[in-house]
Amino acid sequence: MIDLDFSEQIAALRTTFGDIRAVVDVERLRADIAELSEQAGEPDLWNDTEHAQKVTSDLSHRQSALARMESIESRLDDLELLVEMANEGHGDQDSADEATIELASLQKLLGELEVQTLLNGEFDERNAVITIRAGAGGVDAADFAEMLLRMYLRWAEQHDYRTSVLDISYAEEAGIKSAIVEVDAPYAFGTLSVEAGTHRLVRMSPFNSAGKRQTSFAAVEVVPLIEQTESIDVPDGDIRVDVFRSSGPGGQSVNTTDSAVRITHLPTGTVVSCQNEKSQIQNRAAAMRVLQSRLLLLEREKEAATKKELAGNITASWGDQMRSYVLAPYQMVKDLRTNHEVNNPTNVFNGDLDGFISAGIRWRKKTPAE
Repeated sequence: MIDLDFSEQIAALRTTFGDIRAVVDVERLRADIAELSEQAGEPDLWNDTEHAQKVTSDLSHRQSALARMESIESRLDDLELLVEMANEGHGDQDSADEATIELASLQKLLGELEVQTLLNGEFDERNAVITIRAGAGGVDAADFAEMLLRMYLRWAEQHDYRTSVLDISYAEEAGIKSAIVEVDAPYAFGTLSVEAGTHRLVRMSPFNSAGKRQTSFAAVEVVPLIEQTESIDVPDGDIRVDVFRSSGPGGQSVNTTDSAVRITHLPTGTVVSCQNEKSQIQNRAAAMRVLQSRLLLLEREKEAATKKELAGNITASWGDQMRSYVLAPYQMVKDLRTNHEVNNPTNVFNGDLDGFISAGIRWRKKTPAE
């Protein structure tokens, strides 16, 4: 008979799960789902496309969250049963191995969900807008910025989060000068806000014929997306709107009409571009929404003096980097704030960011606001 004792570990998991359930508020989730399902069933729902998209997106997010909680509870029950069966002689070593693997899987999953309970900031539940800009380092920096763009898109894809690349400015030789991406997911801003800062890449440059080691930088800014119901007054006299042709690879309608839009907010100097949509009207609406999000954040930052915490003063150069990606002479990615590090940069650039994000959220919670 196998003597498998996971009682302490399972008890700890149930305690953690209870804390998470309390924060998530499962009963409120069920009530929200019922209300949103009723709205989604209204025959005239799609008369207002923006409202319909918000209702269906909110419903999908809440249904996923509830399904995740119910799945975890079921898996905890199954784990206890599996251990009991193995210990009573009804199972074999395979059952014990399966229980061990499931225990580790649940510990990892609940550890990640526990981090979400730390996300209780004013904007943390919002969707996120990520802006990536190439910094010091020439062509390598532009290539690095594109690597970061792909990294965040892959991370979102692995979590089944919807993304929209609102704008890309391509560099002449390789890579990108900048990109703006919207991430549509529960707690996207709270989760990704710890990625804001200067990122540094050290590698043997593929753009240097001498094969010398090159250091380059890229800046990442993360802001919360405002809700449709919120109003940020932007007088027409405070903005300049420029239209131009979309750049870079594209399909039908791209590079053939002046559909891309750039909006400059004159009082603050804030500039937002959008070329993702086919029509100028759609691109202007998307750019205005991002501009309003940034202005909302600036407004709240002035009130609370939290600019550095939320968006950061990012220069993308020596002295202020928050994470280093080293490809030569050794392999390592290290967060300089949390000291979290891994020795497989390839996995990180393929979207394996959860360890860095979890460590960043825990670090931020322990670090007093400046």
